[in-house]
Amino acid sequence: MNQTMKIGLAVVVSVIVGVLIGRNAPRPPVAEAQGEDAPAFAAVPGEVGEQDVSGPYRVQEGWPKDISTVPGNEKWTWGAGQGIFAESPNRVYLLFRGGLPNLKEPPVTRLPQLGPSLQFPVGGLPWRSATATALPGSGGTGQDPARGMENWRGSAPPYRQVGVDANWAYCLTVVDAQGNILETWTQWDKIFRRPHSVYVNPYDPEKHVWVVDDHMHAIYKFSNDGKQLLQTIGTPEMPGADATHFNRPTFMAWDPDSNFYVADGYNGTRVAKFDKDGTFLLGWGERGEAGKETRPNYMNNVHGIAVDPETRRVYVNDRANHRIQIFDDRGTYISEWSIKVRPSSLHLLYMGDDRMIWTFDRNTQKMLKYDLEGHLQYAWGAIGDFPGTLWGVHGISVDQEGNLYVAEVDAGRVQKFVPRPGANPDYLVAKPVYAAWK
Repeated sequence: MNQTMKIGLAVVVSVIVGVLIGRNAPRPPVAEAQGEDAPAFAAVPGEVGEQDVSGPYRVQEGWPKDISTVPGNEKWTWGAGQGIFAESPNRVYLLFRGGLPNLKEPPVTRLPQLGPSLQFPVGGLPWRSATATALPGSGGTGQDPARGMENWRGSAPPYRQVGVDANWAYCLTVVDAQGNILETWTQWDKIFRRPHSVYVNPYDPEKHVWVVDDHMHAIYKFSNDGKQLLQTIGTPEMPGADATHFNRPTFMAWDPDSNFYVADGYNGTRVAKFDKDGTFLLGWGERGEAGKETRPNYMNNVHGIAVDPETRRVYVNDRANHRIQIFDDRGTYISEWSIKVRPSSLHLLYMGDDRMIWTFDRNTQKMLKYDLEGHLQYAWGAIGDFPGTLWGVHGISVDQEGNLYVAEVDAGRVQKFVPRPGANPDYLVAKPVYAAWK
């Protein structure tokens, strides 16, 4: 046998052995469950005809009851959905920017005065942007909260009126697992101007409720029943960047010692750290060149924050620069990863007990799961005008049973998603890291 024949025989033997080993090798759990030819990305292995519109979840339709069901509020529905927090499956806090007229979708209207072949609404798509119409204006980066109402009303003569186009009431509401309205914290509407996010510190057995208000430049701490305002951090209506001032703060996150970190913010360019009593400890971050910044510690629109409970590393959404910057708990830069899709506009960061990062991209309208180095693990979401689709997810929460809750600024709603039976657990948004009251 010559050398060429020997090499050829060796190749053939290697291929045969490889095939045999491959056939007898252990199969990945998902592939095993799905069958030989089933795609590995399906949220529920083996289901026929699915599209995974809501990923590994089914939306709980009719949750919550609409705010128009409250006696005397029949003419109003929810405004922009800013935040949501599930203290438990039976106690969920909903944060809205007031209310909008309780209208049904209008019939199709031709609009030749605007251009040929134009009509409104467009079939299958949402027909009203809650965040563009709800109170107040001046929502974007760099805008002045003091001019919020002026911008919302529009140029003279005003084309929007309070009490006609929008209403400021029922900003914070508590509902149960069936969506029944348990409490309406209307007594605090007067101190809210643009409430941005709501939380219960997971390490706090007293379950105090925190609300970040970016237009007030303040963070409020309430008793769990909402009867008392216990603390105000920041100086209301006065922007700044020191121990007692914020500049439009957005989100918060806690470490296991109940120190908390504030993303500060729309107009600020820093992270502020406080101890469990609200005493300022330190801050870090410099103003960068929006959309172009690559330097560590320079930020524009700090809009999302998460803390790894094991390493204490702080993950910061540098939104305008399309990246996640990572720091230690003293503000020392460690590393970063970029969002490669352009344009992108991440709204938030969430870390559950699997220590992965979930976020939402307002441009692609997708929920995104990344590992701590930025490798994409899973994505789902589609825009539409029916339950289960997503439009502008601005806040998320997960309860102890694994139900997912989202607040949508554009859609003007909150939704509850229940895990589908048999769903791949790697595709579910992880449960909370810890809850002191379990």
